[in-house]
Amino acid sequence: MDFDDTPEEAAVRAEARAWLDANAKRLDHSDLEGLRTHRVHTEEEDLAALAEGKAWQRRKAEAGWAAPHWPVEHGGRGLSPLLAGVFQAEEANYDVPANMFSVGVVTVEKKIIEWGTEEQRRHHLPRILTAEDVWCQLFSEPGAGSDLAGLTTRADLDGDEWVVTGQKVWTSAAHLSDMGVLLARTDWDAPKHRGITCLLVDMRSPGIEVRPLRQIDGAIHFNEVFLDEVRVPADRTLGPVGGGWGVAVTMLAHERTSIGGGGMYRFEQVLALARATSDLSDPVVRQRLADLHTRFELLRFLGYRVRTAAARGEQPGPESSVMKLAVSALYEVGGDLVVALQGPAGTLVGDDAPFGGRFQGLFMGQWAPRIGGGTDQVQRNIIGERVLGLPGDVRVDKDVPFRALRGSTSPRTVGE
Repeated sequence: MDFDDTPEEAAVRAEARAWLDANAKRLDHSDLEGLRTHRVHTEEEDLAALAEGKAWQRRKAEAGWAAPHWPVEHGGRGLSPLLAGVFQAEEANYDVPANMFSVGVVTVEKKIIEWGTEEQRRHHLPRILTAEDVWCQLFSEPGAGSDLAGLTTRADLDGDEWVVTGQKVWTSAAHLSDMGVLLARTDWDAPKHRGITCLLVDMRSPGIEVRPLRQIDGAIHFNEVFLDEVRVPADRTLGPVGGGWGVAVTMLAHERTSIGGGGMYRFEQVLALARATSDLSDPVVRQRLADLHTRFELLRFLGYRVRTAAARGEQPGPESSVMKLAVSALYEVGGDLVVALQGPAGTLVGDDAPFGGRFQGLFMGQWAPRIGGGTDQVQRNIIGERVLGLPGDVRVDKDVPFRALRGSTSPRTVGE
């Protein structure tokens, strides 16, 4: 494969750089004092970061760069995933707010275009594009994480509304979100994968309670979400009733690809840290830096492969699991290295830490890509079964009505 820019890629890159030069400050990745930490700790800082992110998203939307891979009729540029990736790679070289809108722009958007009604597309897509609505993904539950199809949040149809009761957990940015894409069980007599429906839920609806989960560094990223007889209009059903599992599987594949895109830090930054804190003639330091650089390059080439497949119109497949495993390893190796390079100062956080604690945040956040979008163990199962052709797990509950499964007691139905 030729990794040099094609004439079309070169033209997009030149246009992107010209726009970014006019609207943002180019980063010097070796200037560690000048880099953002992208870590927030208080509610006020959360809201300030959200407002800044929305302003940047709107500015990109006005220029057609908010979602360049979207069809032109929906506000994008109609670029292929490869060409859209050119802009994303260039944007990473500028001092811009962290991307807080990938659930809407990357995952929900694709499913609304594919599965949504014309009214759903007309209403939601423009609001996603400009970040007027921030989205979260209401999938995982206390008893349904890796076995997501075991979810017990219930939706009962009452006239022209669904009545939803249940609990979600580990929901990223739910405390900042306006909308959520939710999986609920609508048929308890169907096998567990076939009784699930996908709903688009207004997070401000009566009956929704969001409880933030504060992390060890003080930041809030995940949340518990409780739904108590929340009424959702039936016209906010995404895809067919009972067909939510198919919607969810492709959404998770897109999420893995998004996670695999990395973007939290750059090798140049780690190299600059090593130059500032360590002896680069130390063979151990050099070996660990070489290992990390190799992993960055591996991820870059895997990204080309995934985007090339997408450009051919293919849905993300097992290669998204390979890519996600690669980024999990990258964050683990990189997180351990940046703390080791700082010596005793690596144990400090916040303003007391070198460079504003940017690298400590990387260390403490290294677990995130190993869990989000499906754990590393789930990804290895997917690769083993779909790539290597190994025997699949024994699934004794595959064709059993969900109501008959142990522990699948359901919330009360409407009117009970």
